[in-house]
Amino acid sequence: MSNVEEFPATASRKLSEFEVLLSLAPSVLDAIPGAVYVCDHEGWLVRYNSEAAELWGRAPALDGKHDRFCGSYRLFLPDGAPLPHGDCPMAAAVSLGTSAHNAEVIIERPDGFRFPALVNIRALRDHQGNIQGAINCFQDISAHKAAEEEVRRKIVELEDFFENSAVGLHIVSGDGIIRRANKAELALLGYSADEYVGRHIAEFHADAPVIGDILQRLSCGEKLDRYPARLRAKDGSVKHVLITSNSRLQDGKFVSTRCFTTDVTELYEAESARRESEERLAATYNAATIGIAEADASGRLLRVNDALCKMLKRSREELLSMSFFDYTHESDRDEDGALYERQVRGELDSYSFRKRSTTPDGQTIYLDVHSSSVRDQTGHFRYGVRVIQDVTAAKQMEDQIRASEQRMRDLLEALPAAVYTTDAEGRITFYNKAAVEMSGRLPQPGDMWCVTWRLYNTDGTPLPHDQCPMAIALKEDRPVGGAEAIAERPDGSRVPFTPYPTPLHDADGKLVGAINMLVDITERKQAESRQKLLIDELNHRVKNTLVTVQSLAGQTARHADNLDDFLHRFETRVLALSRAHDLLTKRHWKDTPLDGLAGEVLMPLVEGAASRVTIAGPSADLDPRTALSLTVVLNELATNAIKHGALSSNTGTLSLNWHLADETGSGRELLLDWQEQGGPMVEAPTRRGVGSRLMERCIERDLGGAIDLAYEPAGVSCRISIPLRGSTDG
Repeated sequence: MSNVEEFPATASRKLSEFEVLLSLAPSVLDAIPGAVYVCDHEGWLVRYNSEAAELWGRAPALDGKHDRFCGSYRLFLPDGAPLPHGDCPMAAAVSLGTSAHNAEVIIERPDGFRFPALVNIRALRDHQGNIQGAINCFQDISAHKAAEEEVRRKIVELEDFFENSAVGLHIVSGDGIIRRANKAELALLGYSADEYVGRHIAEFHADAPVIGDILQRLSCGEKLDRYPARLRAKDGSVKHVLITSNSRLQDGKFVSTRCFTTDVTELYEAESARRESEERLAATYNAATIGIAEADASGRLLRVNDALCKMLKRSREELLSMSFFDYTHESDRDEDGALYERQVRGELDSYSFRKRSTTPDGQTIYLDVHSSSVRDQTGHFRYGVRVIQDVTAAKQMEDQIRASEQRMRDLLEALPAAVYTTDAEGRITFYNKAAVEMSGRLPQPGDMWCVTWRLYNTDGTPLPHDQCPMAIALKEDRPVGGAEAIAERPDGSRVPFTPYPTPLHDADGKLVGAINMLVDITERKQAESRQKLLIDELNHRVKNTLVTVQSLAGQTARHADNLDDFLHRFETRVLALSRAHDLLTKRHWKDTPLDGLAGEVLMPLVEGAASRVTIAGPSADLDPRTALSLTVVLNELATNAIKHGALSSNTGTLSLNWHLADETGSGRELLLDWQEQGGPMVEAPTRRGVGSRLMERCIERDLGGAIDLAYEPAGVSCRISIPLRGSTDG
């Protein structure tokens, strides 16, 4: 409803339009095809039809002044700004008499729904021209707006499609002039729109016959699909393109053409490169010095080169009639076949395998095979490519090297010295049994520098492994000699050793590792210790012997009757001391067994009375100091027994017995009993002789023991106790 026409007057009396509308029944307004409402001269709503109420979403009351200017819940301008009812077109019509023709407003219902409406408003006047009210005929134009929006959207999309398409687009008029070009077309050739649009299309084609043929076909209404052409870019380069185009004809006349330009330059270059690559590959394939073969999924050979024919001593025709399993040694056939099956199934992209092959003349050769797959776009196996190299000579060399290495390992294992090797970083790579025995452990993976558990300097301070001689040899790339260290085993025992670390180099002089020999110097250290101890002991013994001799000389001289008596007594005592020295010398001045010492001292003195002498007691070892002192005591007792005691007669006997006892809170104690019987009646001496004083000095002062000498009538007895702090029994 675009206009509001004048209503006819009644026949009886000429009513105004406003009066006519008020006099009509409500059903009359409902018959009008559109929403209609009427306001009085003050703008109060006085009439409306059902369609208006439906669009408002409400039915305003007419009894009284409720709604003014419009029955809608709210009004808005097309831009969404609120439109007060007092400022709406109806308000202008009743107050100013202005009409509104196809004006647009936004109506909001009470439920919040909004829709665009087209309003047509006209003021209603009486016969004198006074405004009595106004009528508004409005309609919902949502569908119309949606259609407009859809058209606008499609135009925008079409424009965007043309301008921003990833494919070059251009429009050429019937006379060949470029009318329009999109961004992709301009970017493809590097021109701006001003440089491209408005010029003849032939100016940009590298091949004049081609563009002539294109325009001719299009002018005849023929469609072009991916027509190959070459275009000149602004930078002078040539672009390979495919042109898809059709023409627009008007009254049978060629008006324009729309062209899609697809850049295939990279594809063309790639295809050219592929052809060149295939040509080079074919040349390489045939000229290669290693064998190359192609095989189907079953292993049957599809293609072989000359090198493989020469390697296997078979003709090309012969090889192409067989599979690669046919020339594989039977011992390697199953493994090669299993790997190839996995490759065909796609479980392996490629695999490498060393196998044996038998030539027609019966020779066995070794081949290193690298097999890879060629698959189609779906991943389906097409064929396998097998690169084959004859490594027979290398295999023989490897076997020789392996045998040589094994001999070297056997040699190193047989060495009595600890030997181990490391790589250039110091990680242990080999060790022999002697190294395990010396270190008391099995080296663990990742051990560095040395096989030992712990290291110490010769002064006992800890020696870190990364500062040991082997580490120095590797870090400074030089042999290290003259060093000594101490290795501690996990059980706490320690081993002194001398290392001999030596760097190892390859043929180019590059450091590849080092070898170290650890020589156990425990025995040498013990020998050095014994030597020092012996020298110290010798010095000590010489001093003690000289002191003893000096004491013997002094004591003997003071109590000798004359010079002959002095010489006899002194010589006897020195000889006894000499025999003790002989015995200790035989035992390298180590502990001496008591029974052997007693026999050495007594038997030369008693001579013919040896059968009347008894020596008995458990095994007991005496240190050199105790042995010397006891020798002097036994010599004095034996000399007295021969001159004055039991052995001075033919019937007297002598017994020397001893046993060992534990001292409370200390070491062991040696108890000796000297007993004479059957000799002359014994009388106690009136004065203490030199012998008694000498024995007391040796036992009590020198050894810290005790001596009890008794002159019983039946025979002399002597009880001696000596602590054995440094001695052991057998």
